[in-house]
Amino acid sequence: MKSIWTKSIGVGCLAALILLFSPPFLYADSDSDPASVRDEGPALVTAEADRSPDSGADPVAQKDEGQSSVTPDRGGETPREAPQEEFEEAKPIADPLEPVNRFIFGFNDKFYFWLMKPVAQGYSFVVPEFVRVRVRNAFENIKMPIRFVNSLLQLKIKAAGIELARFLMNSTIGFGGLFDLASRNPNLPAQDADFGQTLGVYGFAEGFYIMLPLLGPSSVRDGIGRGGDIFLNPVNYITPFFWDAFAVDAYDMVNRTSLMIGDYEDLKASAVDPYTSLKNFYIEHRRSKIKQ
Repeated sequence: MKSIWTKSIGVGCLAALILLFSPPFLYADSDSDPASVRDEGPALVTAEADRSPDSGADPVAQKDEGQSSVTPDRGGETPREAPQEEFEEAKPIADPLEPVNRFIFGFNDKFYFWLMKPVAQGYSFVVPEFVRVRVRNAFENIKMPIRFVNSLLQLKIKAAGIELARFLMNSTIGFGGLFDLASRNPNLPAQDADFGQTLGVYGFAEGFYIMLPLLGPSSVRDGIGRGGDIFLNPVNYITPFFWDAFAVDAYDMVNRTSLMIGDYEDLKASAVDPYTSLKNFYIEHRRSKIKQ
């Protein structure tokens, strides 16, 4: 435990020094993913480039060929080039295990309504929301190594520095992370990085869709990523006994569920097929995280 924290603090201090003393151009664009390593996903459809009309061509014929890439002059305004937009065609994830996944989805659904939700409601009745939010903040703070290390792996040096600064601020004047004071600073926004995103940034295919018992939707890539996140999660090193860490994670899950009661119900009520809606929502969310 001590050696892992020592290595994490050492790497964190090194990243902070790099962030503080490096010239701005080294990390000005560090929040964007390396374009050279991400080739997953469907092809991009780009807008047609501007074409210079032939001097002898008929203007009427040119108009019929399609829309011009230059916006028309309206009210004396100077014509401007229309911005080129890139559209990524939605590509559904493969779901060869759909019968099994639907069975697990039904199991998770009943587990939520029959056990998790009643427990979370009873917990929220006893514990005020103010306390439950502080508990959530503390768990988010202690999981800093997951976000910090994966930001470094994704070459997001600035994001790693922000994550380290947030951890130091919230761990000290925020009383061990109970109070997320760093979020009050617009220069220290909350970061979100995990090993599944890191694999996606470096071009690993998402594979097929998986519904995990109790844990919910995932993919082959995100399932592998969970292993890396478990290794980096300090909660799993509280004691050498598995059940102690499991109990802490279970409490974290109950606390989070108590703050999100109604979200799943709304999604299910508005969906014709809740299984498909949850799958599409999850995949679109994960893909958007990788593009950031």
